[in-house]
Amino acid sequence: EDVLAFRHFPKDHWRKIWSTNLLERVNEEIKRRTRVVGIFPNDASITRLVGAVLLEQHEHWQLEGRRMFSAESMATIPELGDTPSLQALSA
Repeated sequence: EDVLAFRHFPKDHWRKIWSTNLLERVNEEIKRRTRVVGIFPNDASITRLVGAVLLEQHEHWQLEGRRMFSAESMATIPELGDTPSLQALSA
């Protein structure tokens, strides 16, 4: 049931749900930045760098206005209570 959970979303969302391109792009940027630094003095410095990369990416997406799904397509997603798997659990 968990493997097929994407089927509860509208068909036009399936391709984007399957794709890991955005995640891979962010991970590649984190790798690139950590290679530049080389050696980190402590764990907190790694956390700050990764946090800064993620914040920068978030701001970029906000300013660019990119949305993975449009507001109209998000409105077609069923409510949690309407999904068959949750109805079976509550019964």
